[in-house]
Amino acid sequence: MHKRTAHRWQLTIVMVVGVLVAVGSFWLVQVVNQAGQQAQADQHRDEPDYIIDRFSMVRMNKTGQPAYIISGEKLTHRPVGDASDIDKPYVHSLSGDQPPMNMHADTAHVDQGNTRVKLSGNVDVVRPATPKAQALRMTTSTLTVYPDEERMETTAPVALEIGNATANGVGMKANNATREVQLGGRGQLVLPPRPGH
Repeated sequence: MHKRTAHRWQLTIVMVVGVLVAVGSFWLVQVVNQAGQQAQADQHRDEPDYIIDRFSMVRMNKTGQPAYIISGEKLTHRPVGDASDIDKPYVHSLSGDQPPMNMHADTAHVDQGNTRVKLSGNVDVVRPATPKAQALRMTTSTLTVYPDEERMETTAPVALEIGNATANGVGMKANNATREVQLGGRGQLVLPPRPGH
C-alpha cells in the first residue's frame, strides 16, 4: 500500500505540472494575440475615417450667424487628434463688423476643435477695399489662422500690400477685428506720396 500512495503522489504531481503548463501556454497565446491585435489597431488608428471631395462647410459664431466658410478640393479627416487635411483650401471670413477676408493656399491642416487652420504653400490673403478700409493683400509660404478670434500669424517671410503701400518682413501677426498688423524682423516699408503733395 505504501508503494501505491507514493505512485499516486508522483502521478498527482505530474498531472498538476501538466495542467499548469497547459494553462500557462493558453495564457501566453492570449497575451501574444492581444498584443498583435493592439499593434494592428494602432496601425489603423491614423487612417482617415472619412474623405470628402469638393466640399464646403460653414462655421457659425456664438449667436448662430455664419462666421466663416471653409471649402476645398478634398478634406481628409483623421480621428486621432480630430484633425483634417485640406487640399486647395479656400477660407472666407464673414465677420459682420469687419470687411470679409479670403484666403487661398495649396494645403491646410485644421485642428484644435476647428479653431486653428494652418495654411501652407502659396498662401494668398485678400481683403477687398470698402468705404472704411483700403484693399489688403498678403502673400507668404505658411500662415496659422485662428478664425474664431479673427487673427493670424506666421514666422515666414511676408509681402503685404495695403492700398498703394507695400511692406515686406519676416514674421507677422495680424488681427482683423482690431485691424492691426505687426511685421517682424527686418523689412521694408514703401509708402506712396500723399495726393496733392
